[in-house]
Amino acid sequence: MKQVIQVTRKRDLKSEKMAVLRMELDYELAVLFEAMEEKNDQVITSSKEKLVVIRQDLLDLTGGI
Repeated sequence: MKQVIQVTRKRDLKSEKMAVLRMELDYELAVLFEAMEEKNDQVITSSKEKLVVIRQDLLDLTGGI
C-alpha cells in the first residue's frame, strides 16, 4: 500500500511541476513578445535564455519526448 501511495504522490508532484513549467513558459513567451515589439535586445536575450532552461526542464520531466 505504501508503494501505491508513493507512486501516486510522485505522479501528483510531476503533474504540479508540469503545470508550473507551462505557466512559466507562457509568461516568458509573453515577455519575449513584448520585448520584441519594443526591440529591447537585452530583455530578448535574457528571455531566450530562460526559455531554454524551461524547455530543458520540460524535456527532462517528460523523458525527452
